[in-house]
Amino acid sequence: MRIRRRRLASLLGATALAVTAGGALVGPAEAASNVDFATHCIPPAVAGIPPIDGTTTALITVDKAAPKVGDTVTVTYTVVKPAASNPTAISLPADIMTPSGKVRLGGAQTGDVTVVGPKKNDPVAGNAPFPSFSMTGTFTVTTAGAITLSPGDYNIHTSYILELDTPCTVISPPAPVSETITASPATQPNTRAITLGSASGNPGDSVTVNGSHFTPGATVTLAGRSGAGQTADTATVTADTAGAFSGSLVVNDKTTTGVVAYEGASWSDQSGAGPAAYTVIDNTPVPDNAQKISTTVKAGTLSMTQAGDTVSLGAVDYGKGGASGGDLNTVSVKDFRGGVAGWSLTGKVTDFTGPGAKIDAGALSWTPACTTKAGSPSTCQAGSSGTVGTAGATLASAPDGTVTGGEFTVDAKLSLNVPAFTPPGTYSGVLTLTLS
Repeated sequence: MRIRRRRLASLLGATALAVTAGGALVGPAEAASNVDFATHCIPPAVAGIPPIDGTTTALITVDKAAPKVGDTVTVTYTVVKPAASNPTAISLPADIMTPSGKVRLGGAQTGDVTVVGPKKNDPVAGNAPFPSFSMTGTFTVTTAGAITLSPGDYNIHTSYILELDTPCTVISPPAPVSETITASPATQPNTRAITLGSASGNPGDSVTVNGSHFTPGATVTLAGRSGAGQTADTATVTADTAGAFSGSLVVNDKTTTGVVAYEGASWSDQSGAGPAAYTVIDNTPVPDNAQKISTTVKAGTLSMTQAGDTVSLGAVDYGKGGASGGDLNTVSVKDFRGGVAGWSLTGKVTDFTGPGAKIDAGALSWTPACTTKAGSPSTCQAGSSGTVGTAGATLASAPDGTVTGGEFTVDAKLSLNVPAFTPPGTYSGVLTLTLS
């Protein structure tokens, strides 16, 4: 009798999943995004039933409808509401289904995106409709243009009594397009650069300015800078066919701190180069019965400190896995150099090792945040949310500028995606931060 009940439970679990995969699904109100496609599902052998051919209705959504090349896009593949119901009067327990699948990319970028869902579902009463499920994954945009997303093959793994799989394939691939995103080109880096013939001079001296990587044939303005503002000292040159030039600028303003070169009406990080440091030597004679008083501001260093060296992420359950979250120890950055260069704080992590197993470094992601102390010349910029991994990612940065420096506080939300059946125990990896 015990054997027959075990056999019945296994058969029930396998049959239920097969019907879910092959039955018609009803999508949400966004009908324009829902697509139907013929599906061939193979129940586990223990079910003792033949393959099921039916219609799947699916919905693909993304977190970025207009990404740039280089961005990471999160894709969600959802089966919303199966039309089929539990074919028996026996209830199915909660949290027995772990779905996985593929989303097919087309158009400007091709390939498959692997998506995985959590092991989580509501209990299914006898003869009641099956619950919906969603799967998520990410891909990096590599090409500009319209990128289509279509639902692909999927599999439902069940851990009810036995470990069973019900793979479902698209009978006539590719399935219809459910979502389309339009990717724009990545912002091109500004490679314009200048060098000066000298770093200082008397008022009225001429300084040679050499430039490269400007727009060929462009009119380029040479100008003095005093802190964050431009002085009255300017000159113009024309870039040659290679985008290079050599010109001279007469510097009169005694407050000059640097020289810039730019295309267009005004200097900017996107259309110009510099500032290159330049100092005007004040040789004004001291009048009779007067004293010239001077002081010096010494440049400091770029440094960081952190509030601690250990982070404990939240525990997850064996068999369920999922996100293990926590907070990065706060990092304080001090830029007391007083120059024109910005800074970048990056991090990379090792694999997480534990009792006879490991969690891949690519499973760790973060959501950075950065604040700037009032009065700081620079403004801190948080890095993008996404995977950290062994290749590393930017946690925070501050751009180059005419005047830089300040104090900054950097934080991040951490999330480690732990596979469902990772052996119990403690898993540790090392996150290395580098400030440059």
